[in-house]
Amino acid sequence: MAKSAEALINHELLVWARKNAGLNLDEASKKASVSAERLASWERGETRPTINQLRKLAQAYNRPIAVFYLPNPPKDFQPLRDYRRLTAVPRERESPGLLLEVRRAWSRREIALDLCKDLDEEPPHFPITTSPTDDPEAVALNIRHDLGITREIQAGFGGRHKAFNWWRDSLENKGILVFQATAVDVSEMRGFSLADRPLPVVVVNIKDSPLARIFSMLHEFVHVAIRQGGICDLDELGHRHPVEQQLEVFCNRVAGAVLIPEKALFEEGLVTAHPSGLTTWSDEEIASLARHYWVSNEVLLRRLVICGLTTREFYQEKRAQYAARRKPSDKGFAPPAQMAISAAGHAFVRLVLDNYYRENITSSDVADFLNIRLKHLSEIEKKVIGHSVLFGAVA
Repeated sequence: MAKSAEALINHELLVWARKNAGLNLDEASKKASVSAERLASWERGETRPTINQLRKLAQAYNRPIAVFYLPNPPKDFQPLRDYRRLTAVPRERESPGLLLEVRRAWSRREIALDLCKDLDEEPPHFPITTSPTDDPEAVALNIRHDLGITREIQAGFGGRHKAFNWWRDSLENKGILVFQATAVDVSEMRGFSLADRPLPVVVVNIKDSPLARIFSMLHEFVHVAIRQGGICDLDELGHRHPVEQQLEVFCNRVAGAVLIPEKALFEEGLVTAHPSGLTTWSDEEIASLARHYWVSNEVLLRRLVICGLTTREFYQEKRAQYAARRKPSDKGFAPPAQMAISAAGHAFVRLVLDNYYRENITSSDVADFLNIRLKHLSEIEKKVIGHSVLFGAVA
């Protein structure tokens, strides 16, 4: 009986959910296994879907079914500023995957703020601010000091993933939620940020290489410090409005200097031994210097250009070579519990678990907030307990 019962919902919710999912009528109808004509009829309010059909729509739009029973469409997040294109150029439609990741980041931040209240705790204060008019090298040194990174710590990372985890933990310790997007291609998005405070958000693409994610993370960190979040592609050669271009160049410059301070670079043995006036570098020299800092070859080359140790022409030549032989990131299978932690971050997971242990939320809430099945909860607990970053350890 329930399957054939009509869903007594406001038809405007169907239009709102579809558009916010980034789907047109034909795309939505295919995902929900219904004809476009029938879906259009539901959206006009001429007919209603059954409860079973509504479940399929909720799944297609990545929305809980309860949202369709609201009296009116909710006010969603404001569209993010897009630094990827000239504002005068008509934008291509964002993919459903990107829209989902932005919604998810926005929703998790709201959840985190509520969970802080449930714990009677003030959200951590993000203390770092800067301006695009500041000296990027000086800003970078201040950020390194605030994050507690030293040359010795950096040299001792011992691996790409360990390096990424250190930088991620250091940002979370400063009051930033760092998430990893899993549903969007790197060609569309490498990083974005929500600069609202408290609890600003940085999101990087888990499909990118770990070293590329580190740079994206720090680039977005600078956006947060400037209080101007948005969607970035980190390409300084892109066609943007001059003001936006200047901002992206500044964020890139600071991120690169955080990873490779100018003074440290000039003190490198390979640099001091390099023949004066020679602006070319061998692949072995580039790779060796990049390993010293656990950065990509491209980041290292960009720093060589900025520090006057090579030419932009040489950088562009090598950049084209790297792009031609670039390989996708590791695509090994990750267990569901590990994927949930990687996507949400230890700070958010700890906050959820703290509330769960104090009986502020249920196990079903935990599964919903972390986008997991309940059977994986015990494994998440094993991996996260004892890893305290943004909030204190559970008593």
